[in-house]
Amino acid sequence: VQPSEGSSIPGIRRWPEEYLPKIYEASRVDQIIDVTQDEAENTTRALAIEEGIFAGISSGGAVAAALKLSRQVENAVIVSIICDRGDRYLSTDVFPAE
Repeated sequence: VQPSEGSSIPGIRRWPEEYLPKIYEASRVDQIIDVTQDEAENTTRALAIEEGIFAGISSGGAVAAALKLSRQVENAVIVSIICDRGDRYLSTDVFPAE
C-alpha cells in the first residue's frame, strides 16, 4: 500500500525508487495498491462508525487497499493489520464533531 501521487497519509510512504531499502525484493511483491488520502480517511471513519474500530489513518489506508483487492479476487482470504489508533486524529477533519 502506498499513497497515490499527491496524497499524504500519515504512517504510509510512497518510496521513490532511489530510496527503496536494500532488503526490498520487488519479485516478492504481487502488487502495489495506491490509496488516496480521501479513501484512507473515509475508510477510517467507516471503520469507527460501522465496525466500532477506532483506528488511525494508516490503518484506514491499509483496509481501503484490502477492500480494493477484494473486488479483484474471488475466494481469497485477505488480512489487513490495524496498527494505529484513532485518538491521535480527534482534533482533525477525520473525525469531525457533529
